[in-house]
Amino acid sequence: MTIHIRRARRGIRRVQVAPAASVAVVAVAVAVAVGPAAVPATAATSDPGVPRFLEPGELPSHPSSDWYAGDVTEGRPDPLPFCVGEALPSTTAHRRFWTEYDTGALQATVVERSVRRAQEFAALLRKDLAGCARKVAAENPDITARVEYYGRLNVEEGADVFGVHTESSYGASDISLFSVGRDGTTVTVVRWGQMGTFAQAPVADFEATTVTAVKKLY
Repeated sequence: MTIHIRRARRGIRRVQVAPAASVAVVAVAVAVAVGPAAVPATAATSDPGVPRFLEPGELPSHPSSDWYAGDVTEGRPDPLPFCVGEALPSTTAHRRFWTEYDTGALQATVVERSVRRAQEFAALLRKDLAGCARKVAAENPDITARVEYYGRLNVEEGADVFGVHTESSYGASDISLFSVGRDGTTVTVVRWGQMGTFAQAPVADFEATTVTAVKKLY
């Protein structure tokens, strides 16, 4: 396995790894979340003591489809999102989003018992994202993966944005954007994904979505 690390534009750090994930991992990386029916979702909750979730209209716009969403669901999402899924505890609440095409998204939120535990959990998620390409490469021989760090957003206690691109040996190419944000004892992860490359990733719009997600938790 060969790993190349280089500096990208605007101080972004890119990690090039070859080989990487299996076909199964790619299917998760595409992040297409198929819902039970293509109907707009209702508001998740109005309880001021419960973290609020994104609404479909707050995701990066899709050129050919509306966004739809399922209910906010207690427990870990199934299937788990790659890169960050293994770290999510059983106390996670999540919401899936989908379009009529190949684009999907997920928000997963965890309320910790203390600020310190929330800080440690957010740091663990950031570490998992930074090392995602290496892990995929170690477990699978068929795909090239690259992680790109876009930087930190100034919202509440901060949010970090990453991009992960995977490409299979038979040509499938998938791009995902991830963010990890914290407000006090609460950590939220947002993932957007579709078939494509970094060139198709709506980074600025996803950063705006991340700011909204963290601000509206409480």
